[in-house]
Amino acid sequence: MFQNKTLLITGGTGSFGSAVLKKFLDTDIKEIRIFSRDELKQDEMRKYYKNDKLKFYIGDVRDKDSVDDSMRGVDYVFHAAALKQVPTCEFYPIQAVKTNIIGTEIVLSSAISFGVEKVIALSTDKAVYPINSMGISKAMMERVVIAKSRNVETTMIACTRYGNVIASRGSVIPLFINQIKHGSPITITDPNMTRFMMSLDQAVELVLFAFANGSSGDIFVQKSPAAELKVLASTLKNILGVPNHEIKNIGTRHGEKLYETLLTKEEMSKAIDMGEYYRIPADTRNLNYKKFFDEGEEIIAEANEYHSHNTHRLTQDELTNLLLSLSEIQDCLKDV
Repeated sequence: MFQNKTLLITGGTGSFGSAVLKKFLDTDIKEIRIFSRDELKQDEMRKYYKNDKLKFYIGDVRDKDSVDDSMRGVDYVFHAAALKQVPTCEFYPIQAVKTNIIGTEIVLSSAISFGVEKVIALSTDKAVYPINSMGISKAMMERVVIAKSRNVETTMIACTRYGNVIASRGSVIPLFINQIKHGSPITITDPNMTRFMMSLDQAVELVLFAFANGSSGDIFVQKSPAAELKVLASTLKNILGVPNHEIKNIGTRHGEKLYETLLTKEEMSKAIDMGEYYRIPADTRNLNYKKFFDEGEEIIAEANEYHSHNTHRLTQDELTNLLLSLSEIQDCLKDV
């Protein structure tokens, strides 16, 4: 599927971009373009990989000209650029709007203009029933994706939605490990809080599944287990051989939920079960108000949400096995 193709990754210097590079650099892909505003990370990537297939573009998804410069000659786009830190977005919501919503509009419009074949935008469980600025901006990003998909036939535009990615940049697991390493208390917002658990490789596989199976406007979700924060902290303490390390409950942060939802009742009522994944087809109705307001669906009342409190909850042994199987965790554990 990627043979002799050019792939653009917006926000490509983050954890997701690095995982994509590990998977694709040694394949028959023609070129991978890394688009980001982080010149230091780009320089580090350039020196680390030393691969002629890898091209770097400095720019910002808010800036149409820089996006256009990176889009010429591209076949596929992974749109990962985003503001993702919940507290930061709470204090600077307009910045979340500019990057997550307007930036997505710019990327999609550019991709359509330059004849890109397929675009996959990365979303989050926080976009479902959002209560914080980050989630609200990502929910609007999804609506932008769906709206764009209605008006174009040449470019397939779809979306993936997933929860916590284990050991990704800014996630809680590297934080906990670092706190243990420096002898500081592990800071937990709420011990009963649950979060979905998936690896970076699984995040990449979800995007590839959407590439292979998606139609414009689709949203794809991977079925994932979840873990309580208290179990996660206890597991990491045992892995690191410090079972008595202090845990400090600091209370929930700005905009945090007790559990995260990947699919609403409305989405579950029309979700297509594809084994390890759910596919939520786009609502392709137009502005015919009779269809919207007079013709409802009874099946919605019978559906259940899919969230981190009602999915399979990992035991400490299961979580230990999962964490130790991941190279990202093994890297985090070095020198501890």
